[in-house]
Amino acid sequence: MSPHGNGNLSVMTFQEFLLEGFEGGLQTQALLFALFLVLYVVAILGNLTMIMVITLDARLHSPMYFFLKNLSFLDLCYSSVIAPKALVNFLSSSKVITFAGCATQLFFFSLMCTSQGFLLAVMAYDRFVAIGSPLRYPITMCPSVCARLVLGCYCGGCLNSILQTSFTFSLPFCSSNHVNHFFCDVPPLLRVACGDTALNELLLFGICGVIIVGVTIVVFISYGYIIVTILRMHSAAGRHKIFSTCGSHMTAVTVLIGTVFVMYAQPGAVESMEQGKAVSVFYTLVIPMLNPLIYSLRNKDVKDALRRLGQKHTAT
Repeated sequence: MSPHGNGNLSVMTFQEFLLEGFEGGLQTQALLFALFLVLYVVAILGNLTMIMVITLDARLHSPMYFFLKNLSFLDLCYSSVIAPKALVNFLSSSKVITFAGCATQLFFFSLMCTSQGFLLAVMAYDRFVAIGSPLRYPITMCPSVCARLVLGCYCGGCLNSILQTSFTFSLPFCSSNHVNHFFCDVPPLLRVACGDTALNELLLFGICGVIIVGVTIVVFISYGYIIVTILRMHSAAGRHKIFSTCGSHMTAVTVLIGTVFVMYAQPGAVESMEQGKAVSVFYTLVIPMLNPLIYSLRNKDVKDALRRLGQKHTAT
C-alpha cells in the first residue's frame, strides 16, 4: 500500500485484500473445506460428464443440447473462478488476494454468471420455438443461429462484467482491506471502499434488476405458451416428455433467478453480508453441482446417452 500525503493527513491506498471468509476456528474451517471440496468436485465431474456425453453422442447434437452443453461449460467455469481460492484460504493463515487478482476474479465471475442468465432465457426461447413451430424449428434454430445466440449471451455477460468491474475498482480502497466474504464480489467490496458508492449501488441494482426482469419475462412468456400447448395435446406420452425437459429448465431458472435476486436485485442487498455469504455458496457451488443432476435425472435422452456410453465403454 502507498501513502499519499495531504498536509498532516495521510491516506493509505491498499494494493491487496484479505478475504475474511467464514468465522470459526480450525475445526470449522476444516469442515467448510471438506464441504466446499465435495461440492466443487461433484460440480466438476457432473458438468464434465454432461459436456462429454453431449459431444460424443450424435443423437444429442441438437440445439437444446448445444445450449445445455454451454450451460455446463459456464457452470464449470464460474465455480472454478471461486472454489480453488476459497479452498486454499480455508487452510491458510494468510488469506491475501492481490488487487489485480481480485479484479480478475470479479470480472470472470460476473461474466459467467450473467452469461448463464441470458443462456437460460435462450433455452426457454428454444423450447418455445420447438413446441410452437415444430416444422420450422430446424430452420429457425439452425446451427448458425444457435451459435449467434450463445455469442450474444457471452457478449451481454462481458458488457455487464466490464461495467461492474470498472466501476467497482475505480473506487478508492483506503479505509480497510478486510473483505467480509470468501471471494471478490461487488457488495462486500463496496463496503470497504472509502468513496461515495451510491452510483455503484444504483448500477448493481439497476443492471441486475433489468437482467432478472428480462430473463423472467422471456421465460414466463415462453413457458406460458408451452403450458397452453401441452394442455391441448391428446398424447399423454408427448405431454410427459415435454414436461420432463421443460420441468428441468424451469427448476434451473427458478433456483438461479431466486438466489441472484436475493443477493443483488433487492434494496439493501449490499448491507446483508452474512446472509450474502450463505446465498453465495448456493449459487457459486450448489447450483453448478445441481444443474447436471437436474438435467440428467429428469431427461430420458441424457439417461439413454449415458447408458449407451457406459455400454460402449464396457464392450471395449
